[in-house]
Amino acid sequence: MLLIILGDGVVANVLLHRSKGQNSGWIVITAGWGLAVMVGAYSVGAISGAHLNPAVTLGLASVGQFDWAAVPAYIIAQIAGAFVGAVVVWLAYLPHWEITEDKAAKLGVFSTIPAVRKPFLNMITEAIGTFVLLVGVLAIPSVQNLNPSHGFARGFGPFLVGLLVFSIGLSLGGSTGYAINPARDFGPRLAHFLLPIRGKGDSDWNYAWVPFVGPIIGGVAGALFYRWLWGISPTN
Repeated sequence: MLLIILGDGVVANVLLHRSKGQNSGWIVITAGWGLAVMVGAYSVGAISGAHLNPAVTLGLASVGQFDWAAVPAYIIAQIAGAFVGAVVVWLAYLPHWEITEDKAAKLGVFSTIPAVRKPFLNMITEAIGTFVLLVGVLAIPSVQNLNPSHGFARGFGPFLVGLLVFSIGLSLGGSTGYAINPARDFGPRLAHFLLPIRGKGDSDWNYAWVPFVGPIIGGVAGALFYRWLWGISPTN
């Protein structure tokens, strides 16, 4: 929920008409998403291990770092949290929906839209971005654990993951808007479909499979690649 409140919130700030941040650009969006991941990870790290993303959950399970039995409940919770977060963003920017005429901008607040619509190629882009995400997520704890006595370094992990997401957005996000998270796209897209947003247009369900399937493929592939490259021991 916090991830989407801050992540979709920064997109709303940039895209919606007469927002204070209107037209402030891609750097603002990618920075906002990186910080959103950091806040979300710090907020629930001690509770869930900071699982904000089904692609991460499935990737970790595929290499024995997470219990498969817990995967369905985690994914349901991730999607539900993303949906609630999107509703909060809608409420936070309530005066701006009616005066924003651009239907694509309204949908873009909630879900990803490709710059060039080539669904199969867009899926590959999403897979690449999530591949990098999983390799980075798995690499960060391994660096921290070189010296377990450095508690500050271990506590720095969510900040580094936020920088990783910022980097992915800057380098790989321009083609598809870098969902790199099935829940981040599906939950808010469902909110867009259900909410009474005047002149909102279509929710583009024909494209919705791309930011769902691509990140799962990339997440599992990234985790398997990391295990092959460095070797990690199952925890369960």
